[in-house]
Amino acid sequence: MSKTALIVIDMINTYDHQDAEQLLPSAHKVVPVLSDLLRTARSRDVTVIYVNDNFGEWRSHHGELLQQALAGPHADLVEPVKPDGSSLFVLKARHSVFFETPLSYLLRQQGIERLVLCGQVTEQCVLYSALDAHIRHFEVVVPRDAVAHIHSDLADAALRMMERNMGARVCDSGELWD
Repeated sequence: MSKTALIVIDMINTYDHQDAEQLLPSAHKVVPVLSDLLRTARSRDVTVIYVNDNFGEWRSHHGELLQQALAGPHADLVEPVKPDGSSLFVLKARHSVFFETPLSYLLRQQGIERLVLCGQVTEQCVLYSALDAHIRHFEVVVPRDAVAHIHSDLADAALRMMERNMGARVCDSGELWD
């Protein structure tokens, strides 16, 4: 089995942005699944990497983003999935986890070949990250129950695109370690 990394996308979030109200119901469903997924990944010594928007706060670092999210009105969505001491963290400015970030270099340095993409938003950041991972020749897995969406129809289409066009394995989180 290739070396795997769990990539947690944009879950350190204050939910103070356009579309947040539409995202929140899906995020509430995903957080318990993602929390279990993180626990399992950590128990199996799978590399966990958080890749998160910096929300235009170019002077902040991941600790400040986490503090803001935990102090906000939706801390209940952040607390169960927050990074632990062994988690790695990469800040991004745009949709893809790879766009102008050091992630590709980090993954190569760690010998990672397989990426499990989880987090939010399925039809945006997860989709674009899956495409960028595919063109970089990473094996891509997306647990459908561990990704949150704004628009369910677009999320379903995005998952189909990842599977058909990018060769991603789309499965339930309980099937990840089979």
